[in-house]
Amino acid sequence: MTYLQNTFLHLATVLPAFIIGTYLLFSRKGSAIHKKLGRVYLCLMLVTAILTLFMSAQVSPTFLGHFGFIHLLSILVLVIVPSAYHAARSGNVRLHRNNMIGLYFGGLIVADSFAIAPGRFLHQWLLG
Repeated sequence: MTYLQNTFLHLATVLPAFIIGTYLLFSRKGSAIHKKLGRVYLCLMLVTAILTLFMSAQVSPTFLGHFGFIHLLSILVLVIVPSAYHAARSGNVRLHRNNMIGLYFGGLIVADSFAIAPGRFLHQWLLG
């Protein structure tokens, strides 16, 4: 898969994750729709994190000629998603809430801020 194809797949998962995550952040917690959308959101975030591991770092110093600092966020997502799901299933609302807030801001807001930084593909594509 080419970098461009992977980038568009990444966008296809991260954009709905952002919309769903924003809704979940501000909606009533614990409802049936919250639980269903939460599962969709977690799946989208997992797929997004996995896809980003196949995208080589374009801006920062690299490790093994591929991985950059932004990949640490991908690994963090792969750890937080199962933890958040397990916390919700076991009734640990505080841990679930903290994981989900961290996932939203770290996995979406911070990571996407890096993704649209000057020199990155998305910056060129969106802001030309």
